[in-house]
Amino acid sequence: MTRIKYLISFLGVTLLFGACGSLNICKKQANKTNVTILLEKRYHTLLEYPIDSVSFPRSMDIKTGVIKKVPSKDWTSGFFVGNLWQLYTLTGDKTYKERAVLWNAFMEKEKFNNRTHDMGFKVFCSFGKGLQVEDNKKYKDIIVKSAQTLCTRFNKKVGSIRSWDFNKDIWEFPVIMDNMMNLELLFEASKISGDSKYKTVAIQHANTTLKNHFRKDDSCYHVVVYDTIAGTVKNKITFQGFNDESSWARGQAWAVYGFTMSYRYTKDKAYLNRAEATAKYFINHKNMPEDGIPYWDFYDTSIPNAPRDVSAATVMASALIELYSFTKNESYLNYANKVINTLGSDKYILNESVNGPFIFDHSTGNWPKKDEVDQPIVYGDYYYLEALLRKKSL
Repeated sequence: MTRIKYLISFLGVTLLFGACGSLNICKKQANKTNVTILLEKRYHTLLEYPIDSVSFPRSMDIKTGVIKKVPSKDWTSGFFVGNLWQLYTLTGDKTYKERAVLWNAFMEKEKFNNRTHDMGFKVFCSFGKGLQVEDNKKYKDIIVKSAQTLCTRFNKKVGSIRSWDFNKDIWEFPVIMDNMMNLELLFEASKISGDSKYKTVAIQHANTTLKNHFRKDDSCYHVVVYDTIAGTVKNKITFQGFNDESSWARGQAWAVYGFTMSYRYTKDKAYLNRAEATAKYFINHKNMPEDGIPYWDFYDTSIPNAPRDVSAATVMASALIELYSFTKNESYLNYANKVINTLGSDKYILNESVNGPFIFDHSTGNWPKKDEVDQPIVYGDYYYLEALLRKKSL
């Protein structure tokens, strides 16, 4: 057995043991949840994908075989680079690291891009993952510069970083739940530079989101629109959900991940409480499928025939492993294990015959626009790999 197969086999047994508690039971389940098969079928495709500065792989239409390729300015560009860094960490295969370094070079110019809030997704998911592998001064400098750029979108009156720039005639100052994910870049920039201003902005943004984005049932809206003069809320929307009052699955996962991460840096119990409340809402929802892979929106009226969203499951699984590390609540770890084990089945893994740099099928990007519905999407893979590494670190 090769080194790479050994490591993934070890991970598979470890994950199963954590999920079922008995090695004998786990041995019986091993054929159903074989992470080694996952490795053999898909991981090599990430190395075979040709390097191209304007062709970061984002998603794929399985029916046509067409890969959606994007330039570095796209919010998803950093995930493929992050996948390579994480695969290097998982396997020790230096080829993944070499590829990651080459792809990283095409990301650097994004540190100057002030036309987007997605600096964390792009820069921290690429250069940040690189920093977890090696102490690289250049990567640190890029992260700090990116944080400076991101802070230019902060509005003191609102107390938040502006998210989107489109729809300006309708949305004066929109803030989306996804924006919580970009705060890790700011927190790390303060650690690297010793300058607290980035952390201060991150905390103000988190506090504003905490105050205005959540419903009484602990679910969250996707978008909150603010008045820049008064700093007050003008509107609450679920732009990528089934309707404004529905529960978009990935939005709930962003919320749990973002506030768990914010607790890591601040130890503010309000953040931990928020992450726990929304996590419990998510994993205990009446419309959660038995296998743990949620429908793209919990209130799509076509359930049980609605599309699933693997990416929502993997974001939540990664978040809950970290949340478990702070709380020791076994229900969080149980859900994460369920997702990891479920995704080891042929139902979700892309067939070997699929020639694309992705691992899983059945993610949903933007259902209202009928864009990337029930397809392989790069960030679904990214958070799965992160969940594996976080589980291993426990």
